[in-house]
Parts: sequence; C-alpha cells; structure tokens
Amino acid sequence: MHKFFVPEEFIFEEEAIIEGDDVKHIYKVLRLSLGEKVTINNCNGQEYLGVIKEITKKEVRVELKEKLHINNESSVEIYLFQGLPKSSKMDLIVQKNCELGIREITPIITERVIVKSEIGEYKKLDRWVRIALEASKQSKRTLIPKINSPIEFEELLDKLKEMDLIVVPYENEEGFGIKNLVGTLRDKEIKKVGVIIGPEGGFEEKEIQVLRSIGAHIVTLGPRILRTETAGFVCTSLIMYELGDLGGKI
Repeated sequence: MHKFFVPEEFIFEEEAIIEGDDVKHIYKVLRLSLGEKVTINNCNGQEYLGVIKEITKKEVRVELKEKLHINNESSVEIYLFQGLPKSSKMDLIVQKNCELGIREITPIITERVIVKSEIGEYKKLDRWVRIALEASKQSKRTLIPKINSPIEFEELLDKLKEMDLIVVPYENEEGFGIKNLVGTLRDKEIKKVGVIIGPEGGFEEKEIQVLRSIGAHIVTLGPRILRTETAGFVCTSLIMYELGDLGGKI
C-alpha cells in the first residue's frame, strides 16, 4: 500500500486532500485509480487508512476510513552531524540515513571544510528536505527526519549537550569500536545519540580533542578508511543494530 505525507491543514475529519508533486505521481507514475487504498501520514506521526475517491490534475481526494496505530520509528533517536562534503554527496547521505531511521541531519562546517567552495550547499537545503521526504515514503517511516541548515563547529558543541551519547568515528583511533562502546552502556538508558562524521579531509586533531573533552566517544570503524558518505551509514547501522531495531526484537 502506498504512503503519502499530507500536511495537517489538508487533513479533515473524513478526508485528506493531496496536492503538489504527489498528484502527478499518483495518476501518471503509480497509476492509482478510484477505490484504491492508501496510507496517509499527517507529517507528525499520525497515520490513516484511506481510499481514493477523486483524482484530478490538481488534487487527489482521499476518504479517511480509520486511524492507524503504526510506529516504524526506532526507540533510539540518532542525530547525524555530517561534515559538509563536496558536490552532491550530501544527497546520498540524506537519502540513505533517512532510510536507516535517522531522526535529524545537520551539516557541520569543520576546519577542513572549504567554506568558500561549499557555501552554495546552503542553497540546497530545499532539495535535501525533498530527498528526506521521498526516502521516508519509500522506507515507510512514521516521521520525516528534520534536515537542518549547516552550522559551525562551535554551534555543534552546544547542540551536543542534549545527547545521551556522542559517537565520533576517527581514522586514527585504534582498537576501541562500537562493540566495545556498547559493552560499557548495558546499564545506561540511551535515548538520543549524536553521531559526528568528519568531512572528506577528516577532523583536525584539535577538534577530536575538543570532542573528547566534552565526553564524546572516539571510535574506530575498522582498519579500512571509509569515505565520509560511507562512514555515516556504517556508524548509524551499527548503533541501530546494537541499541535500536535493526537487529529485530528478539
């Protein structure tokens, strides 16, 4: 069954109205027809079972049949702070991390991010938001991850105060990995996890020392050097397996 995220102002007591790009996608790509069942999400976690009752080129009207009690979100909230990469790599980072179950993504400007050449990334926020929406539909997320504007390293330190656990993969760390880290957390309740990934040039040693001083856990992801776009996937997957729901419920 196909899922559509519809803003709350377009959801009424008995119907939802779908507008925008989804309309063309419904009748031209998916070729859905009258009477077909769909899932409607109000962009805040509430889902409904609906039936398509009208399709035009401007809107699709869906009759709401019942509220659904569905939650496909992990009990562990992962907040990814990603060193701003070059080119379109951030598109892939947003897409795949949203599929994995990330709660928020915030690009960060570290020492080795070339601000002058990457300042144009600020203008790509709308595209990243759209990518997050599409990834949420595809992976049947209950919530759409929030994509924030890029922040400076100093702002990052302030945001990390909200985290129960801070994890920083670093290529110069040896021996201490996610498995070791999880072993030290068995008696602790972990709700919010901040994952910090360096840019393509990696972190400066002084940045690692600052993160270590505020309680961040500096870990290795193995003996092979991973690209910045790969490191986030791997770290998020390992944490979700150990602390979240990727490993199943048993």
